[in-house]
Amino acid sequence: MVVQGMIADAAGLGATFICTPEVTNCVSMDRAHQAKVLCHQGDDPTLIALQIVAKDHGIWLSIGSLALKGGADGRFVNRSFLINPNGQIVATYDKIHMFDVQVSETETYNESSGYARGDRAVLADAGFAKVGLSICYDLRFPHLHRMLAKAGADILLVPSAFSPVTGAAHWETLLRARAIETGCFVLAAAQTGTHNAQAGRARTTYGHSLAVSPWGTVLADAGTACGVTLVDFDVDDVSKARKRIPALTHDRPIGNP
Repeated sequence: MVVQGMIADAAGLGATFICTPEVTNCVSMDRAHQAKVLCHQGDDPTLIALQIVAKDHGIWLSIGSLALKGGADGRFVNRSFLINPNGQIVATYDKIHMFDVQVSETETYNESSGYARGDRAVLADAGFAKVGLSICYDLRFPHLHRMLAKAGADILLVPSAFSPVTGAAHWETLLRARAIETGCFVLAAAQTGTHNAQAGRARTTYGHSLAVSPWGTVLADAGTACGVTLVDFDVDDVSKARKRIPALTHDRPIGNP
C-alpha cells in the first residue's frame, strides 16, 4: 500500500502528526465498483493497516477520509479518522456537505447519490492541540469552521480531492480565508494526479496540499507531485494571531435581514 510507505517516510523524517487526503482508500465514482470493493468500518483493510502504522511509528495520524459502507439507505459514508500513537481511533467525522455540482459542461458530480451526509461537527484532542475535522467541500461553509474554532480548535483539517477547475480558482483562497477568519492553522492534504475513477472516465485531482498559518501565510505547498511534505509550526501562534485580530471574541449575534 503506497500510503503506508509514505507515512513511514514522513515518520522517519521526524513527523509526529501526519495527514492523508480525502478518500485515501478508493478514488472511485463507479457505484457498482464501490459496492464490490468497499467495506464497513470494522473490517476495512486500509483502516486496520493504518492503525497499525500509526502504532508502529508512534505518530498521530489524520486519515483524511475513507469511503466505507454503512450509510443510511444503503449509501456509503465519507468518513475521516483521527488515530492516536497507540493506533486507537479517537475521533471520526462524516462529511456533512455533499458535492452535488456541475463544475463545467463536461464535469458533473452528484456525491449525495452514493453517500449519506453526516450531521455533526467534530472537535478532537490530539494532545498537543485540538483539531476540528472537515472534508473537502465542507471548506466552502465558513460557519462550520468558525463553530469549530469557537469550540476550541487550534488546527482545522481539510483533507480534499479538489478538481483542477475549482482548485485553480478557489483552493488557496478558501484555505487562507478559513485560517484568517478563525485564527487557526489549516492543514489540507489533497489528492493529486489522474485516477481510474470509472470505466472510460478518468478523474484528475488538483493536488497542492497546503499548510496555512493562523495569519493566512502559506507555510507549505506540496505542488502536484506525489510525496511527503513536512512543515514545522508552533501552536502558540494561534493565540498570538487571535490577540492581534480578536474576530472570534468580537463576533456578535445578529438578526435576519
